[in-house]
Amino acid sequence: MATIHVDGKSYEVNGSENLLQACLSLGIDIPYFCWHPSLGSVGSCRQCAVTQYANPEDTRGRLVMSCMTPAADNTYISIEDKEATEFRASIVEFLMTNHPHDCPVCEEGGHCHLQDMTVMTQHDRRRYRFTKRTHHNQELGSFIAHEMNRCIACYRCVRYYKDYAGGTDFGVYANASRVYFGRPESGTLESEFSGNLTEVCPTGVFTDKTHSARYNRKWDMQYAPSVCFGCSSGCNISPGERYGEIRRVENRFNGSVNQYFLCDKGRFGTGYVNREDRPRQPQFRNGETVATVSVDQALDQVIAQLKGKKVLGIGSPRASLESNYALRQLVGQDNYSTGMSQKEQNLVELAASIMQTQGIYNPNMREIESYDAVLILGEDLTQTAPRMALSVRQAAKNKAKEMAAKTRTPDWLAEPVQRIGQEAKSPIYILAATQTRLADVATGEVVASPNDIARLGFAVAAAVKGETVSGLDDDAKAFAQTIADTLKVAKKPLIISGTSLQDPAIMEAAAQVAQNLGENAGLSLTVPEVNSMGLALLGGLSLEQAFAQDYDAVVVVENDLTRRIPVAQVKAALDKAETVIVLDHSETETLKLADIVLSAASFAEGDGTVVSQEGRAQRFYQVYDPSYYKPEYAIKESWRWLHAVETGLKGKAVDWTLLDDVIDDIVKNVPVLEAIQDVAPDAGYRIHGLKIAREPRRYSGRTAMRAPLSVHEPKQPTDPDSALTFSMEGYVGNQTASSLVPFAWSAGWNSPQAWNKYQDEVGGHLKGGDSGVRLFDRLAKRPARSYVAPTAVVVNPESFRLVPMHHIFGSGEFTIKTPAMESRIPEAMFAVAEQDATRLNVQDGQRITIKAGETSISLPVQVIEYLPTGYIGYPIGLAPTVSLAEPVSVAVGV
Repeated sequence: MATIHVDGKSYEVNGSENLLQACLSLGIDIPYFCWHPSLGSVGSCRQCAVTQYANPEDTRGRLVMSCMTPAADNTYISIEDKEATEFRASIVEFLMTNHPHDCPVCEEGGHCHLQDMTVMTQHDRRRYRFTKRTHHNQELGSFIAHEMNRCIACYRCVRYYKDYAGGTDFGVYANASRVYFGRPESGTLESEFSGNLTEVCPTGVFTDKTHSARYNRKWDMQYAPSVCFGCSSGCNISPGERYGEIRRVENRFNGSVNQYFLCDKGRFGTGYVNREDRPRQPQFRNGETVATVSVDQALDQVIAQLKGKKVLGIGSPRASLESNYALRQLVGQDNYSTGMSQKEQNLVELAASIMQTQGIYNPNMREIESYDAVLILGEDLTQTAPRMALSVRQAAKNKAKEMAAKTRTPDWLAEPVQRIGQEAKSPIYILAATQTRLADVATGEVVASPNDIARLGFAVAAAVKGETVSGLDDDAKAFAQTIADTLKVAKKPLIISGTSLQDPAIMEAAAQVAQNLGENAGLSLTVPEVNSMGLALLGGLSLEQAFAQDYDAVVVVENDLTRRIPVAQVKAALDKAETVIVLDHSETETLKLADIVLSAASFAEGDGTVVSQEGRAQRFYQVYDPSYYKPEYAIKESWRWLHAVETGLKGKAVDWTLLDDVIDDIVKNVPVLEAIQDVAPDAGYRIHGLKIAREPRRYSGRTAMRAPLSVHEPKQPTDPDSALTFSMEGYVGNQTASSLVPFAWSAGWNSPQAWNKYQDEVGGHLKGGDSGVRLFDRLAKRPARSYVAPTAVVVNPESFRLVPMHHIFGSGEFTIKTPAMESRIPEAMFAVAEQDATRLNVQDGQRITIKAGETSISLPVQVIEYLPTGYIGYPIGLAPTVSLAEPVSVAVGV
């Protein structure tokens, strides 16, 4: 700690910070542009100038940039000194000389950091009367719009894109007043994290193109605290709605998870919510014939069809805990399925079991950045858990920080740290089935089959204990020894693995390495979906186990079964049932096979709890009420539909009227999920007697919200399920519990930089703790156990094996239903190694047909250098679901 003196007042601050960060953490406002908590200081904008004095007697002082000055003990500064105030005002005026007068039409207007800082410095007159510099804008793809004329040359964009996110197709060009930030030429930004430019940029240079299609100001959207459903990472988001549409997704700060950044899948992949073809009312279906019915008609028919029947319930890892539990209550525990295939369920349950093992520590996403050696077994993280890949990229920088620390250079001095470190990186080793997007920061990357990855992982585990394993060639043993030696000398080694290659031995190898390394090691395991880990804890039958039973009716909740088991098996299983009832929010292949459809809520229209790969239980909340805009809509959370059916079948009163009622029931009946009651305050939570406002203070146009229906202003919808209100007439501020903060706003801070006001210290954690509860920290630990290395798989030259290949945009169930993603989704192709292409006599673009079981699939070939021999890369999500376990035959097409 250090004592600093600011305008005659003394404060205790963190002495390792710079003065700007220390003052902002105290709630003292200093304008700034180039500095960012995650990017550090470069002192390029000169906007954060303050006067520093040598001692209390010094009356003259000198101007310093607060972002470049340590918060050392007994530092004396003045923010209000006339010279500093005038200097800051002159800097803003200088920056604004070429800035266009386009705030009324700029899409950044209303949440623009430049606007906030200009007001803070009281700059309100333009004296510049000459021709402004102008630039040509670039076409940057379907996500980002470019308007270079608004640039103030703060360098944040290029520092984020290149230095933080590792992008290579974006840079800074020209010089002086002609400086230009963009690509070498127009074209789609290649980074999977490009969308963060919209929030990193303090002006309107980079804006959200998906929002442009249906644009409105920030203050005219209503928000809710939510969780990204794109993968299992559990990133926090603030979806914004207007007129019953999701218009924009913004990052919601969580100091333990995503911090300031999202991947593009999470930011731009929610367009499926607005699709016209989704069911918004209950339906009776008979083949191609679809009839829309009322809620009462639907419930009466469902109850009549299920009464006295044996009902099979199929849950889903993309549905909330509450909806899965309600389904289990309806059909009984013996008839409830998690909705996962046997292989997927085994993998997820193994991951959950490992995380509960004695001696295994599972770090959160932010902690991953602090590890000084990383081994990744079997995961192409950028495709399967992209936000974790961004954290690993930061871990690679710890070597440079360590080198800088020896010269007493603080790590927030971004440029000196980078210069001291040169190209030095913390060791990162990657063993994957194809070359990954983290190859540029990897010390070593090996491409191998899933079986070889697992065996090499066990060899590393053995080498950590000074042992060797048989069956590996000398090169593999030497590489395993090198990795083991690196991990052993590291202060904090980290092992990352997961389920994407569908081989349990890979995760077992990762667990064995972590156990052998001891208490300083971390282990992180990725799982497929947003609530996969939650269902592993809840328990249930696999799809194969469920469909092996006798049953009269099937209820499927938010699950496209054709993405989990082959289509023929799905149709055969559903044909056994007299009635098929599907609850979903999207038109899926499974929904098309239903007799009755109940219109379920998406994450934007309902509340619920999900559990991330870290075991962090988090709550998402309803963003808007669809029936407010169109009263005929009957969209309800799946748990509401299911409980209504259950009470109708059992002839009892409805006793779940609120979300809290369902949570209380889960806590009472599922002990491993008891902690979910602490995830967020209940519906009775108030601040100064007020609920939390979903709408910003400046929210306008309420009388026009339903103008096509009526010119009379209706009453706002009520929300009995949460402490949030569908109104601006509630509390907005930083006293809100972190799990209930719908958006960031503070007086004078309208931009995303307003998160500074919600943090215990700037860039740290949210006041009162970050959102979510880590369940594994509260569960009893299981005894440590040893795992057995698998035997080598002998490659049959007459057949091939399939290896899963994931794509961040192409493999997601709903990204392929999002219009903005269409141009980013690759063509479905098989990947074949060069050696196998020669053996098969095929070239790029030529079609081959594989036969897996009863399924034949024909796709073009992509020949790639880095793929294990005897394996064919199978595009998950872009091709029909097949079993990847057995060898397949290959026929070359014409």
